[in-house]
Amino acid sequence: MLGILSAGIAPGLALLSYFYLKDQYESEPFSMVFKTFIFGALLVFPIMFIQYVFQAEQIFQSNLVSAFLSTSLLEEFFKWFILLSVIYPHVTFDEPYDGIVYGASVSLGFATVENIFYLFTLGIEHAIGRALLPVSSHALFGVIMGYYIGKGKFSATNNRKWIFISLAAPFFLHGTYDYILITLKYWQYYMVPFMIFLWWLALRKAKKARILSGHFHQMKYERTFHQ
Repeated sequence: MLGILSAGIAPGLALLSYFYLKDQYESEPFSMVFKTFIFGALLVFPIMFIQYVFQAEQIFQSNLVSAFLSTSLLEEFFKWFILLSVIYPHVTFDEPYDGIVYGASVSLGFATVENIFYLFTLGIEHAIGRALLPVSSHALFGVIMGYYIGKGKFSATNNRKWIFISLAAPFFLHGTYDYILITLKYWQYYMVPFMIFLWWLALRKAKKARILSGHFHQMKYERTFHQ
């Protein structure tokens, strides 16, 4: 049991630590990051219940519809809602890169609890595969979501557009991920390039967010200096 818990928790904590430590300016309070992680973890229970009802009632017959609505939209919407309602207005969200940290945190909270459940069901031998695919993909969806939420909060214009994209982009990517996994026969041949693209995109967004945070801090310094 201890081995399964360790294998289930370790990938999420490692990925969260990576994005947290990449914050080059004012690191987020650990308590707030942990709280966001717990919010994401708690989302597993209502989402799994809703998905169980969908499956039991056979509401979604098509694999395409199931991938994008039963899984992607449901999971990404709840994570997006937490970020928008709890994190977005909070005083600690004070620079663009913070969206990356909190987006990764809420997604990895969800992914970690989901991972533990799957490992208890399937066995610890699936730990590496789940760390490389479901856990890391959730982290990357969260990074992309957080990037656009950060743009939405700190851009002078088009705030609503960025907030919309903060849900639409991870929804599309997550749906594509699930569609490849549950529909295509030789899914490995499609998943490898998709995951490479996903890592490239998320790391690119994280780098852009750090640059935006640098500009943001420079402007704050200049305003303070000239006062």
